[in-house]
Amino acid sequence: MSAIFDYSAKTLDGREVSLADYRGQVLLIVNTASKCGFTPQYDGLETLFKTLHPQGLLVMGFPCNQFGRQEPGSESEIGSFCASNYGVSFPMFAKINVNGDTAHPLWRHLKREKKGIFGTGTIKWNFTKFLVDRAGTVVARYAPLTKPEKIAAPILKLL
Repeated sequence: MSAIFDYSAKTLDGREVSLADYRGQVLLIVNTASKCGFTPQYDGLETLFKTLHPQGLLVMGFPCNQFGRQEPGSESEIGSFCASNYGVSFPMFAKINVNGDTAHPLWRHLKREKKGIFGTGTIKWNFTKFLVDRAGTVVARYAPLTKPEKIAAPILKLL
């Protein structure tokens, strides 16, 4: 069985990054979209990141266009949107799929480790969140409706 640190992903600017680079940090991994009703959660994610990053939290955004085509832009458009509208300073990665045969291997791992409601393995919508402890264990999965500020207490326990 793979560990979270066995995976890598491309950033918005095309650099391949190993998740091993983030060993020892608490990770909040989120599938995002720019044209979703949950898009304002970028504010809460950025607040969590700015507030808790000095203690070891890393928020990681993974744009996905699988839900209602709500992330149609290019990587540069996504980066510009996130920076100009929400001041996003946490790492954003290249657009990926989270479901199906073309799902990114990291997301296949996350879904295996923490099933959704009623034991489902698929991601139901944008802004599904996975919380990973410093050792790389996926400890929780949060639905899109869960606002980032509601995750602060569980994050603090891991920090």
